[in-house]
Amino acid sequence: MRPIIQLFGKLLRVEARKFHQALQHPRTAQAKVQAEIFQRLIASEYGRSLGVRSLADWHSIPIVNYSDLEPWIECQKQSQQALLASEPILFYERTSGSHGPAKWIPYTRSLRRSFSQMFCIWAHDLITHGPGFSTGRVYFCISPQLTPPTQTDTGVQVGLADDSEYLDGWLQGVLRPFLVAPAGLSRLRDSEAFKEQLCLALLQAERLEIISIWSPSFLTVHLDYIQQHRQKLCEQLRDRVSAKRFALISDPATTWTEIWPHLKLISCWDSVNAADQAQVLRSHFPGVMVQGKGLLATEAPMTVPLIAAQGCVPLLNEVFFEFEDSTGTIHLLHELEPAREYSLILSQKGGLYRYRMGDRVCMTHTYLNTPCLEFLGRDQMTSDLVGEKLHAAFVAQVLDRLNLGPTTFRSLVPVTQPQPHYLLLLDQANLEGEAIAQQVDAALSESPHYQHARLLGQLAPAQAWVSLDVPELVLQQKLQAGQKWGDIKHEVLATKPIETLQLVKLRFSMMD
Repeated sequence: MRPIIQLFGKLLRVEARKFHQALQHPRTAQAKVQAEIFQRLIASEYGRSLGVRSLADWHSIPIVNYSDLEPWIECQKQSQQALLASEPILFYERTSGSHGPAKWIPYTRSLRRSFSQMFCIWAHDLITHGPGFSTGRVYFCISPQLTPPTQTDTGVQVGLADDSEYLDGWLQGVLRPFLVAPAGLSRLRDSEAFKEQLCLALLQAERLEIISIWSPSFLTVHLDYIQQHRQKLCEQLRDRVSAKRFALISDPATTWTEIWPHLKLISCWDSVNAADQAQVLRSHFPGVMVQGKGLLATEAPMTVPLIAAQGCVPLLNEVFFEFEDSTGTIHLLHELEPAREYSLILSQKGGLYRYRMGDRVCMTHTYLNTPCLEFLGRDQMTSDLVGEKLHAAFVAQVLDRLNLGPTTFRSLVPVTQPQPHYLLLLDQANLEGEAIAQQVDAALSESPHYQHARLLGQLAPAQAWVSLDVPELVLQQKLQAGQKWGDIKHEVLATKPIETLQLVKLRFSMMD
């Protein structure tokens, strides 16, 4: 199998070489992709509505959030026209929204090609500089479709079966023989059935070499499922694996690296709130390369982790990047300064132009003359423990809809221990905390990513604490943390997880 993997690496060499040439001349590469994306813009209905005619008008294009584009996307979903792009829409992918339960991101053939380019560059780097793959067996994250597949009014597909569908058809064809993908898994509607079937497939994949997921907790949830349901799983595996492997899987003392002796790479988020969870995977799989994904979102591929770069380099020949500093000044990629914090604005080939991603980044170092980018976290209006991406505006809408009664203080706080979950703090309410928590959990589940995380067990149920002492206790904790009294704001959504010690002190103070 190794020669086939090496042949695949040779097929990817051309794209990798183009990318590395672009890295040597970032200003030129970005100017070229900006011009290409601008031509797509002025050929669209959205571009014509802006009245821009030449690239010199670029700064007249408004910097937008999803809510600014939502009317265009809704009209696009209900018509045959691609209003934001100059080519047909292949499908829509849903992701968590800021002012509503979900955002609908349109995909064109060109945008999918950008994702394919990122994959080709990444795969070539791994084959060239990585841990020496020999089986090629790979699991790409498959998320359960918790609702039946849908289409827009005009018959355009909504949602993907698995991550491989982000890639062009020829890449899907090349990868298909290597995929660990049980038939019908993406069609399961029940999360427990999904976990059972996925764990069975993974346990049968003795030669599994690569696991590609989003949140590291997705894998730990399934490892926990194997531990808790080992006997049930073994009963179904008895006639599907060799006697030697059956004995290995049946033994609770067997380590994860013994179950998957060929595993060499786990690709997942590994920064900010995902850092601790990624470290858990490293402890479960000593000797396995756990590589961060860099910046990769439903809206666009942004950075590629390269072993040779010792960091994440921007996909500068497919996406146009702009960076806003704390003063509101816009900078281009080649103008970045080390250690300064920037808010990311991007333009891509699917119809998003000068689009605020809500991601904060900094430049760490350069590779082949191009700045490498580090993800610092979401903007100050977003909380993201395991990929749920809750936005303050959406949380405020959720809490406004609930019948909380005469509440004057409300704050939803992310908690990491003993399992990631959200805690709603209230000064008073007309319901008991448990009843409120159930309502909050159900309402937050309108967000697709939160719903997935809950049903897969990545997030525990939301909790609610009600006490007249809550505002004063939270205030005292913030003062003790060094915040100035006049600067303290009680946000509807805290964006940083509360520390365990603070949580314990808060709970004990409420019990006094």
